[in-house]
Amino acid sequence: MKHLSRFLVAALMILALGSVNAQDANNPWAISVGANAIDTYPVGDAIDGVPGAGELRGNLFEEFYNVEDHWSIVPSVSYVNVSRYLGDGFTFGVSGSLNRIDKLGDSRPRNELQYYGADGDFSYSLRDLINGEGGWFDPSLSVGAGYTWVESSLDGELGGFGTANAAAGVKIWLGENFNIGLQSKYKHAFEDDGIKHFQHVAAVGIVFGGKDTDGDGIYDKDDACPEVAGLPEFDGCPDSDGDGIQDSKDACPTVAGLAEFDGCPDTDGDGIPDPKDACPTVAGIAALGGCPDADGDGIKDADDTCPNEAGPRANNGCPYQDKDGDGVLDKDDECPDVAGTVANNGCPEVSVEVLNDLNVETKKVLFDYNKASIRTESYATLDKVASVMMEYPTTRFLIEGHTDDRGRDAYNLNLSDQRAASVRSYLTGKGIPASRLESKGFGEARPVASNKTAAGRQENRRVELSILEQ
Repeated sequence: MKHLSRFLVAALMILALGSVNAQDANNPWAISVGANAIDTYPVGDAIDGVPGAGELRGNLFEEFYNVEDHWSIVPSVSYVNVSRYLGDGFTFGVSGSLNRIDKLGDSRPRNELQYYGADGDFSYSLRDLINGEGGWFDPSLSVGAGYTWVESSLDGELGGFGTANAAAGVKIWLGENFNIGLQSKYKHAFEDDGIKHFQHVAAVGIVFGGKDTDGDGIYDKDDACPEVAGLPEFDGCPDSDGDGIQDSKDACPTVAGLAEFDGCPDTDGDGIPDPKDACPTVAGIAALGGCPDADGDGIKDADDTCPNEAGPRANNGCPYQDKDGDGVLDKDDECPDVAGTVANNGCPEVSVEVLNDLNVETKKVLFDYNKASIRTESYATLDKVASVMMEYPTTRFLIEGHTDDRGRDAYNLNLSDQRAASVRSYLTGKGIPASRLESKGFGEARPVASNKTAAGRQENRRVELSILEQ
């Protein structure tokens, strides 16, 4: 085919300009191939009164579909278009075409004339206006410019001229990426030797490419997370910690974890995820928020003063002790340092024998004649009595004062009361709490021997101890 090299140059120009725009943001690139037909007749400017001129041009759109008489068609692929989407329904495309003109209106040139065209057009799709969004019916309008070369019938040389173009077309979408289309384009030549003509195109097209905002290799239309790079297995969403759980479903997206814990880790393996584990690095129990309880007393080790010995919370997790071994726990033992009896709350009870021994000692206490003052030689005896009383810290004593029957009753009663009070005063001075001691004089009312003998009266002049009820 003559001048084929020039067509190839035009085709290379088209491919070079292909970095412009196509269908939509998710499939921006489109390429269409098909066949074209050239018709010079229905372009207007019919020349009346000129012999034979009516054969070349008729009125505008006259015999527009007179394919048999007016259309020049190459029965092969003769048209290619590459376009790219610009946004808001607009695309820009470049196209190249070739043909053999064997019909100029109703006239026939002596030889078929070679035809080459290269065009650039802006197109606007009416599809979304008609169908809402998407749809199979896709009409469009286009405007643009181009350059056409047509072989001269006189010298066989190619002559070129620029054109202003306007077109209307329609595409029928057969799927998401495939369409068939028809277009009629009017090419207006401004130069005197230019040829005004219509070019009709039938083509099949595909759209491809895609917008990949986050650069993860997944086009936005298929990317569930189009603005954040992700993985194909998660439809383009990320898995930052690489634990196999996409971030949007991962409760701990920055730390690798387990699916059973919504992506959170369980560092100590106690079945409690770290965010809910108060002791995430030490295995524990759920009841204590994931913290351990080594002695099983219900108190977590960190709060347990005795973590290896079970004890009540009231005692900070330590068991109650019985230091004196009397069977009464120290917490209930009123005398925790001295063995006592359960009946006496852990304190020792004064036995009859002890009380008798104390009274043996108190009988040795001597007073100045007819006075309540204690003689100094009796101090050691009372010190011993005080020491024994210390061993029974809860026992309360009554200090009794007694006399013989010599003298008046009132005198004897007063004297015995004062002597009992002197003993009480001495014992409190040795550390016996006053609340544990009471004193009372009985005078001559409670003799323990006969007052008729000197020995008997000696026994009756005494200080005795008795036990008071608690």
